[in-house]
Amino acid sequence: MSDDEYMQDDEYGFEYSDDDGDDQADASLENRYYTAKSMKEDDPEAAIEEFKSIVEDEPEKGDWGFKGLKQQTKLNFLVLNRPSEALKTYTKLLSYTKSAVTRNYSEKTINGILDYVSGSGKKRRYKSRAGKKPSEQEQMEILEKFYEITRKALEEAKNERLSVKTNLKLAKLYLDKHEYPRLQALLKSLHASTLSANAAAPTGADDSTAQSATGTLLLEIYALEIQMYSDMRDYKKLKEIYNASSQVRSAIPHPRIMGVIRECGGKMWMGERHWAKASSDFFESFRSYDEAGSPQRIQVLKYLVLANMLTGAEVNPFDSQETKPYKNDPEITAMTDLVSAYQRREVHEAEKILRENKATIMDDPFICSYMGDVLRSLRTHYLIDLMKPYTRLEIGFLAKQLNVDNAEVEELCIGLILDGKVQGRIDQVAQIVELERHKGLDARRYNALDAWTTGMEKIFDNITAKAGATNDRGMGGAPMGMGMGLPFGPEWESASKGLTVGA
Repeated sequence: MSDDEYMQDDEYGFEYSDDDGDDQADASLENRYYTAKSMKEDDPEAAIEEFKSIVEDEPEKGDWGFKGLKQQTKLNFLVLNRPSEALKTYTKLLSYTKSAVTRNYSEKTINGILDYVSGSGKKRRYKSRAGKKPSEQEQMEILEKFYEITRKALEEAKNERLSVKTNLKLAKLYLDKHEYPRLQALLKSLHASTLSANAAAPTGADDSTAQSATGTLLLEIYALEIQMYSDMRDYKKLKEIYNASSQVRSAIPHPRIMGVIRECGGKMWMGERHWAKASSDFFESFRSYDEAGSPQRIQVLKYLVLANMLTGAEVNPFDSQETKPYKNDPEITAMTDLVSAYQRREVHEAEKILRENKATIMDDPFICSYMGDVLRSLRTHYLIDLMKPYTRLEIGFLAKQLNVDNAEVEELCIGLILDGKVQGRIDQVAQIVELERHKGLDARRYNALDAWTTGMEKIFDNITAKAGATNDRGMGGAPMGMGMGLPFGPEWESASKGLTVGA
């Protein structure tokens, strides 16, 4: 088709209205919008005034007014530190979400604003143009106002999906701020929303999709609850929620959510001193965080190394395909060296690593709380190896070798004796450990010989009993032999009395 034919609109039945005026108005608003946007860095006050005029001059609510309100909110909150003014422009912006802009664009804008309001998005700039930084309490009040008006607007717009997302975002904020009473109330509301979603779920082809969405939401709620109870150290409730999360089947959660659940599960098992279960959960958590690209994978990998050492396993956790790439990571190198020292039973080397890498190991409260167990296990193995050539050792000598005080060495020795790992006793007055390794070996040998002798006597008794029964059934009452010239009768019994079994 030629260009001349294409331009003949009447042949194709097209009818155009005269909207050149509207196009020119849009072009004018667009030019003013980008001009104001270029003024944000140098003169934010003038930029805000220009954005206001764009909103006022727009004939009806549309894209440019929405964008102007978005920029005003951002400037007031992030640059000029005027949260109350930002709240006003944000409230006006929400009125555009009903019909003026698309749902996807409005959701993206709302999420972005809530992110930087809560501090998880763009960083605030409290410098030359800003007033004093608000207190924590004032920030929380501002945040609640933003979230409250967002919830009301979304309820009016009947946007249930974004409403739930907003509540999850607020719940995460409460968790970070340790506002547990408010968080519990919000989690209760979120649980109610899952029940209503289940009740409203369609039956038929879309049923599985609805169940999957509900299951995914439920896991997100469980992840928040598990973190809350982990922070509160309420391990009873933590275990209850952890078990409930493992029962959710119809869900396609984000790997980060599963990473959170498994991480808290590992901490729960650590609290119950189930080292192997903790190691398994930490490994799964690491895999999930790694899949999600979350930096938390490094911290969980440290927890995995810690749990693996406490199990006493000889397997190096960095031998697996998933963890091997992180073996030489600067944050992990210290833990790698610690594992090597642990497996070689070099207690002094392990203590040196902990002293020199306090920032990467001991500054974590969770790791620090269990490092005493790691050192105790390492010292226990070191003591066993140290005691092997001796029958008597001074507690002071052992304390000097371990570089700890006498009381701790005595406690370790008592534990070894009670666990049956060494045979001996402690003279607390003389401060001496007396080992009974050889006596114990002799006793075990004599016990074995005694058991063998008892067994032989039982065999002998059975043979004589059977021989007597055979003799009684003999023909004509004459004693019967066994074809080997051995009598089985009174003569045999009298002769056997002189035998001493086991002599």
